[in-house]
Amino acid sequence: MNIIVLIKQVPEIEKVRFDYEKGRLDRSSAGAIINPFDLNALEAAVQIKEEMGGSVTAISMGPMQAMDALRDALARGADRAILLSDERFAGADTLATAYTLASAIRKLGAFDLIICGEKTIDGDTGQVGPEVAEFLGIPHAAYVEEIRQMHNDRIVVGARMERNYYVIELSLPALITVTKDLNSPRLPTLRDKLRAMRTEITVWGYRDLTEEDAPQYFGFEGSPTRVVRVYTPTAERRKSQLLSGAAHEVAQRIVQILRENGVLR
Repeated sequence: MNIIVLIKQVPEIEKVRFDYEKGRLDRSSAGAIINPFDLNALEAAVQIKEEMGGSVTAISMGPMQAMDALRDALARGADRAILLSDERFAGADTLATAYTLASAIRKLGAFDLIICGEKTIDGDTGQVGPEVAEFLGIPHAAYVEEIRQMHNDRIVVGARMERNYYVIELSLPALITVTKDLNSPRLPTLRDKLRAMRTEITVWGYRDLTEEDAPQYFGFEGSPTRVVRVYTPTAERRKSQLLSGAAHEVAQRIVQILRENGVLR
């Protein structure tokens, strides 16, 4: 079973400061850790490997400092680690990030299962995993909280979305994103950490993923979304108004109020 786990290094969210002038997180203000949801993804991959055999490859995109997160992943049971690091990957939104990760997975070759955390604590979008699956043209399931069955050609999972619980069977290769309810990640031993320090981490850049001059798909140039401004909303005192009368009269009054406040035209 060839399993790929997508890892992201994120700032310790309880300690990180926000740069209001630039409208972004000041990542230098706090230490960096593996995204907590990705630890659940890694633990799931290692458990499947222990049961069925195979290997686990951890992939991360980021600056060279992200090697620390990959070494942590190696200490927790990954067999191989790949870092995607290049200036042309910088400034990527979720779409460009997913495209870059999918390009790396294609370069790796055959695989059976990709496991991701459901979201990252710094972005909180939950988009990258499903977007990677779409770029690769494989089935995917999000918000998985239970792996019910694992076979050589298919996986059966339980996923919860809002109040509903779904049992989903996916043909392999496939991708799943997992929640923190799936498992409890193991802690690495000193021997595991020493082994991880001796393991070589592969680094791939822009030219390793494409032979074409295609910056429109990577990094800032490949990102269709832009953060124009980030600000802290100010609390405003809400006004309430009680409307009474016949239903059609109340409806007409609501439309009038919305138009007066520029919501409707």
